[in-house]
Amino acid sequence: MSETIKPITIKTFQKMKQSGEKISMLTAYDCSTASYLDESGIDSILVGDSLGMTVLGYDTTIKVTTEDMITFTKAVSNGVKRALVIADMPFLSYHVSIEQTVQNAGKLIQSGAKAVKLEGASDFILNEINHLTNCGINVAGHLGFTPQYINAIGGYFVQGKSCENTLKLLESAKRLEENGAFCVILEMVPEESAKYISENLSIPTIGIGAGKYCDGQVLVINDIIGKSPNDFHIPKFVKQYADVKSIIKTAACAYNNDVKQKMFPSAEYTFNLPEEEREKLEHLITK
Repeated sequence: MSETIKPITIKTFQKMKQSGEKISMLTAYDCSTASYLDESGIDSILVGDSLGMTVLGYDTTIKVTTEDMITFTKAVSNGVKRALVIADMPFLSYHVSIEQTVQNAGKLIQSGAKAVKLEGASDFILNEINHLTNCGINVAGHLGFTPQYINAIGGYFVQGKSCENTLKLLESAKRLEENGAFCVILEMVPEESAKYISENLSIPTIGIGAGKYCDGQVLVINDIIGKSPNDFHIPKFVKQYADVKSIIKTAACAYNNDVKQKMFPSAEYTFNLPEEEREKLEHLITK
């Protein structure tokens, strides 16, 4: 009899925060990768709108649509049995109206996600989070560097680089917590600032370029396995654990050579007619 798999939930996140156990999170965009991460023990899988650049070849996440996110969320969710799947709400899938936000978030939940993630902490976003949680939709917050605001921010800059700005980030994080967010992702925030924020929140913080004192960590899977596009800038905070790009290129070059040299497919990779049928065919050919 197989062992029952106990899924990770937002309550698990809270228990890990209280016990001091770190939360591990990675992005994924397809079924097979998601299943590998799930089997490896990763606690949470984020279907990030980073797929716009890592998978679809866009130059920004702003071009990602709700339909894109639905497709990839379905694929990831189909490969997961244990990890908590969180789906990014893409640019302008919220902010417009409460009704539209709830509908778009609902589509992602119906696609298999167990939670959605929103960037920012404006009054309107806080109201949206409040409505979503009241509808039974779990929400993760996102502060610090927020990619969907790249045009307003003006570039990839570390956020919260002063005591005053750290206190502002903490205030925003507390407001997210008060309105129902179950965790907050802190991106590109000084380690000291992230530590202070983490220590003053009841909900977990998940860091990406925010130092070791957050309650958990998240990175983009393509970055850590070396599978990013050739011209893609790898951020300072990424540790690369493998070089999948070289593995793929080596395999593709070997295959290409075998095909060109007529070495593939050889006999072991080929299907054959039974001898009697082959003789009939050969007889027809020689007529």
